[in-house]
Amino acid sequence: MLDRLDHALRTRPERAAVLTATRTGATRVRATRGELVELADAFAAALHARGLRAGDTVGVAVRPGPRALAVLLALWRLGLRGAVLDPGAGPDVLRARLALAAPSLVLADAAAQAVAGWARPLARRARLALPDLTSLGAPVATVGRRLPGCAPALDLGAARSGVPGQGRPAHGDPDADAVIVFTSGTTSRPRAVVHTRASLAAGMECVCALFGADPARAGDPVLGGTFFVLVPSLTHGAPVALPARSPAVLARQLHRLRPRDTYLTPPQLRDALASGARFRGRVWTGSAPASAELLSRVRGAGAEEAWGVYALTELFPAAAVEAREKAAYEGPGDLVGAPLPGVAAKPDDDGQLLLAGAAARHRYLGEEPEPWVRTGDRGRLDGAGRIVLEGRSKDMVLRRAENIYPGLYEPALHVPGVELAVLVGIPAGRGAESVGDERLVALVQPQPGAFEPGLRAALAGPLERMGSARPDAVLFARIPLAGRSRKPDRAAAASLAAARLAPRGTR
Repeated sequence: MLDRLDHALRTRPERAAVLTATRTGATRVRATRGELVELADAFAAALHARGLRAGDTVGVAVRPGPRALAVLLALWRLGLRGAVLDPGAGPDVLRARLALAAPSLVLADAAAQAVAGWARPLARRARLALPDLTSLGAPVATVGRRLPGCAPALDLGAARSGVPGQGRPAHGDPDADAVIVFTSGTTSRPRAVVHTRASLAAGMECVCALFGADPARAGDPVLGGTFFVLVPSLTHGAPVALPARSPAVLARQLHRLRPRDTYLTPPQLRDALASGARFRGRVWTGSAPASAELLSRVRGAGAEEAWGVYALTELFPAAAVEAREKAAYEGPGDLVGAPLPGVAAKPDDDGQLLLAGAAARHRYLGEEPEPWVRTGDRGRLDGAGRIVLEGRSKDMVLRRAENIYPGLYEPALHVPGVELAVLVGIPAGRGAESVGDERLVALVQPQPGAFEPGLRAALAGPLERMGSARPDAVLFARIPLAGRSRKPDRAAAASLAAARLAPRGTR
């Protein structure tokens, strides 16, 4: 796919590739296809001139956009392995992760270096923190505009003769490592997903098959900012607009751009809907749970189809379900759809969902390869072979010797007027029947304009049907979010619930 993208970019270099929006929502061309491939050529030549060769690791701390995509194209062409750096991980964890990846070079834009330097106090408010990049044990090079205090710039004037992919065959070992993405782990035991060139290519081919590019609409714009949106869309000739950060500007951007396909996370969708956004064509969402209620609201706001995509860093994508199919499901748990072609799914003996397929990660860094991806989700296959999730294995709540899995019941709490809802366990306190006994609390975030009395009435039926899993308390509050995908932060939600329910005088 990346090889095809390189060819496609060179075929029509004058066409727009990456778009952004002004505050009024008007479209601006951030980069043409020719500018994108020229930048990728320059990066590849610069990295090759520094002596980097196939198999070497390069740390990447570059904001999403044309520059980041050009870096990834250059790494792909040279057979280099990219280690993605996340400013939200914290400096201690990141330092440990980079020690494991052992990069030969770190590429960083000025913003990433500012987070690690003079802008650290400001960045801390946004929960972003990078260690001093020069302390990571590898040289640092600046890509893009260089500001005072930044590392030396990558030499974009390096000679291009002899560079793989430019007049000679590119590196193409399908079993070679392509990318490292850190997902979990501590400073003592970092954990990272390793995708090979083959698994990364298989994942993008699966995305293409899922989205089903229409040749008749190849020139229509697509809205989305992830690597798995940019590559397939640009390969098939569609310009890609990066979503505006402000919900109000995003709503105006959608109105003026009228994209044929829109890719936003559930939090982005909720914020856009609250700002009056209207949609057209197909809308796709993932990276965090998407309720049937949210998908139905998206269709109600004009989308012809609204899809929830179940995906993991270890295997992207795994399954997908359209709003109407999800809304029609009445069983327990969260229906995420049938496994996509080439994806195998089964529960293990403990009920944890296992996945396998050509797009699955090869291994975790420093560990042996495994054929099955352990998702950490409890799940099963229904009579139609569709995946139904029952919650995260580690999110289990123990109440009066009964194991309660929140994912079985949370979908039922998303009645009209509910923005987000989670079930969390908090310590039961004195008088608990057993050590570790918990109270089950439903934390419900109303949609803007929804009133608590009406929501309590709407929730009465679903709560009654939860039987022995009925929560001990229902609280209305804004649910804390965490991480790049802004998933519900269950630990913070449990702390919030515990504080709200603590007896007076103990808070």
